[in-house]
Amino acid sequence: MNIIEELKNIDPKTPGSWPWLIKILAFVAMFVVIVAAGAVFDWQDEWANLQSSRQEEQKLRDTFLAKKREAINLDIIKKQLIDTQQSFGALLKQLPSKSEMDALLTDINQAGLGRGLQFDLFRPGPEVATGVFTEQPITIKVTGNYDDLGKFASDISQLPRIVTLNDISVNPTSGGVLSLDATAKTYRYLDEDELAAQKRTAKAGARK
Repeated sequence: MNIIEELKNIDPKTPGSWPWLIKILAFVAMFVVIVAAGAVFDWQDEWANLQSSRQEEQKLRDTFLAKKREAINLDIIKKQLIDTQQSFGALLKQLPSKSEMDALLTDINQAGLGRGLQFDLFRPGPEVATGVFTEQPITIKVTGNYDDLGKFASDISQLPRIVTLNDISVNPTSGGVLSLDATAKTYRYLDEDELAAQKRTAKAGARK
């Protein structure tokens, strides 16, 4: 008798009389059904929790990598800040103090006279405060030949203190020489007393 015939002859009401092969097959079938039901009704929540944990793990991994990149960039930024501070300190040393301004004006004047130029105008203007610095404009007008005017401009750029020539205009004169009109600008840093006075003025203006 084969398995199909045995299945046809079994009585569902008397499982105890089933052949052992049928009993084993029935047990395996019930086991599979129970496991499948457990997976659907019980393990489903655990599966959802597992997926949620995996997503959270990925978020934490991404956050870690972002923080790691920021840490690497922070070292670069710190180095750039140090380099900037050093450059700023070097530029600051090129700015005269208040007591050195008169000597600097004399240096500008001597730079022109040393090239044989004639000063028709040398008029320092009022200082203009710009943050922790002041800008000192000087209106100048000198006459001389082309080469001497060029050398004068080069000498100005090579002064130990920062001086720039702005609004330059060169025109011929009736005497066969050239006339250079320009605004020389130099800068100085404010001393502690001036900075304190500037802060007091700013506070007084804010109260109004």
